[in-house]
Amino acid sequence: MIKKLLIANRGEIVPRIIRTCREMGVATVAVHSEADKNAPFLDLADETVLIGPANPALSYLSMEAIIQAARQTGADAVHPGYGFLSERGAFAQAVTDAGLVWVGPPPSVLKAISSKCYTRKLAVEAGAEVTPGTLEPVTSPEEVVAFGSEHGYPLFLKLDKGGGGKGIERVSEPGQAAEVFKRAGSIGQMAFGSPDCYIETVVERPRHIEVQFLADAAGNVVCLGERECSIQRRHQKIIEEALSPVVDPADRQRLYANTAAIVKKMGYVGAGTLEGLRSQDGKYYFMEVNARLQVEHPVSEFLTGVDIVRHQLEIAVGLELPWSQSDIKTQGHAIEARIYAEDPETFYPSPGVISKVVLPQTGDNLRVDHALADGCTVPPYYDPMLAKVIAYDQDRPKAIARLIEALKAFQVEGVKTTISVNLRILEHPSFLAGEMDTSFIAEHLGLT
Repeated sequence: MIKKLLIANRGEIVPRIIRTCREMGVATVAVHSEADKNAPFLDLADETVLIGPANPALSYLSMEAIIQAARQTGADAVHPGYGFLSERGAFAQAVTDAGLVWVGPPPSVLKAISSKCYTRKLAVEAGAEVTPGTLEPVTSPEEVVAFGSEHGYPLFLKLDKGGGGKGIERVSEPGQAAEVFKRAGSIGQMAFGSPDCYIETVVERPRHIEVQFLADAAGNVVCLGERECSIQRRHQKIIEEALSPVVDPADRQRLYANTAAIVKKMGYVGAGTLEGLRSQDGKYYFMEVNARLQVEHPVSEFLTGVDIVRHQLEIAVGLELPWSQSDIKTQGHAIEARIYAEDPETFYPSPGVISKVVLPQTGDNLRVDHALADGCTVPPYYDPMLAKVIAYDQDRPKAIARLIEALKAFQVEGVKTTISVNLRILEHPSFLAGEMDTSFIAEHLGLT
């Protein structure tokens, strides 16, 4: 088993991983930039290592600095968390080349599925429906116009190597094609090293449904329920819950079957999520795979009682999953709200010093994943997510009520937060009725 794990990340995911490591008797190493030298997430690790300046390109995105930190501390494994280098095949390869255990999918799989077009083609071969569009990158604005002329507008241009909601551009009429094609390509080149784009037709007012899975090297795959992630702003999730109030048992079984088929065809090993859309007429479309631990994994853990991080570590050293799909039981309802250091009206980042934080009382049915403390700094250089509040109960109304109560007890002074936005969503009659799609925030809250 892993003896010492280096966590190549920052913020709330670090204490989350450390919690499981402590239960397993695994020592931990936390890395940090100059900007995070006094960050609370460092306090829980057995060792800490400074890996560079505030600029993430020179610290959290520096493969050399992270591997050197592992060598320096005698770590024998690396967990990438989410974001930063978590889905970089080159980083996974560098970790394994250094003789370390990589906690994630094999480097070859990561490199292959970094292409959305590849995964879309693979999903079709596995028998799943994909969002209508192209299976190969388009090479010119003229191709975009030709597609629109045949299939209609609006349509999306999406980055083949994109992620995190970046580089998704809407084309509403032919005259926009050239400008959007150029802009999307520039974003792709700067952010992901590839300007390649493909086309998806716009599924109007869809629900965002994803399936959490675990897969081992022996080819066993289990699904840990689906998650409803339709409450988004600009393709960024804000509230997630499981199970979805709209997915029926028959649809769930089909989603599980498609997930297992796609995962096996990929040769995927580890934890991951298949993301998709549900149209208004009830059709399900595969979009992409998130090849990492996701921010919203706690709702699946509450729902199933499975510690996903524990099984990531066990799978990484070659252990097989201890159960089959029929052993996985989903009970009750879980829901998560992300809290960002952002202005609740404009969503502009709100960096600064947190003068005071009061957390809701946690317990068997309430969890707060965070790395906060009085006097801690929210740097302007990184994602502004501060914490996640996750509630569980026997049914959806009770879980929502528990989450609302917790958010009202959550106090942060010194920076602005999105707690008030979460409460507006959770208390809205349409949300309470389970009536939502990805346009919810713009339509019901007037926020864009």
